[in-house]
Amino acid sequence: MTKALELKNVTMQFGGVVAVDNLSMEVGEGEIVALIGPNGAGKTTAFNVITGVYEPTNGEIDFFGETIIRNHPQGKMKKSYKGSCEEYYVKQPVLNPTPDKITLRGMARTFQNIRLWKTQTVFDNVLIAMHGHSTANVFSAVFRGNAAEEAAQRLKVERILDTVGLLDVKDELATSLPYGKQRRLEIARALATDPAMLLLDEPAAGMNPQETLELTAFIGQIRKDLKKTILLIEHHMDLVMDISDRIYVLDFGKLIAAGTPEEIQRNQRVIDAYLGVAED
Repeated sequence: MTKALELKNVTMQFGGVVAVDNLSMEVGEGEIVALIGPNGAGKTTAFNVITGVYEPTNGEIDFFGETIIRNHPQGKMKKSYKGSCEEYYVKQPVLNPTPDKITLRGMARTFQNIRLWKTQTVFDNVLIAMHGHSTANVFSAVFRGNAAEEAAQRLKVERILDTVGLLDVKDELATSLPYGKQRRLEIARALATDPAMLLLDEPAAGMNPQETLELTAFIGQIRKDLKKTILLIEHHMDLVMDISDRIYVLDFGKLIAAGTPEEIQRNQRVIDAYLGVAED
């Protein structure tokens, strides 16, 4: 199976705090992989490193076989570095692209807290997300030289909204939607960037059980119908166990387990650190 994403010895250190500690993991093309763990385990920090929000203190990230991020301890961090493998990447070029460049490479994400444009319609929220692939400039916009491109983008927005079940509310303000539909809209906006891979940060956060069931089916539909690779962070274990091909578990920034849902459910270290056991 082709590796869509591979993290190698990734460490993210803030001063003396090691938020992600020597993390290595991979996501195969077409897989749904979950990253789970207690609050504060470093899951969102890992997402922020993968998507260029943070420059990792150390490590390397490959996307479909191409190294897109690489760093090693530098400056003051040379003395205060607490992670492992500090010497691995010293002699290789540093690569720290910004989030927009990561997105243009084919990786899109959603956020734990919904970040829709509140004063824009559902349609415009998705349309705006396409700006990175637009060829328009000041002159073509003024003289309507990009009319064909704009028409194609608008048609694409309608297709995306139809796919996610929001076409009937395309002219409503984004914030007027029920919470579950706002989550779908955020995913639709990510899809508008033409990603090969989606990173979903707690997509079921704040949802009721019915909304969570619908979201589970929806994520499966995205993988099946749109051929997307998905990495997700989630605390709803029913969703994670139902939909994931494989699961990685973080605790205090360290990887403590990796495997299939069945293997993770039986892993005593994961049970002790995160899943717990049902009381008699």
